[in-house]
Amino acid sequence: MPQLDTSTWFTTIFSTYVSLFILMQPKLAKHNFITPPRTPKTPNTMTHSTTWETKWTKIYLPLSSPPQ
Repeated sequence: MPQLDTSTWFTTIFSTYVSLFILMQPKLAKHNFITPPRTPKTPNTMTHSTTWETKWTKIYLPLSSPPQ
């Protein structure tokens, strides 16, 4: 039974890595990566003019109301 010749494996694997690196460089160069924002953005707060009072009111559920 013949022995497995592994003398060319290093050359094959190394050349595969080099060729994949060369092929992937143009693809990665064209890709637009998202950059993090440099300054935090403040959300735009909108003011609403309401006709009711601006205070909290209690809302009662029907099950929590006293029996009638």
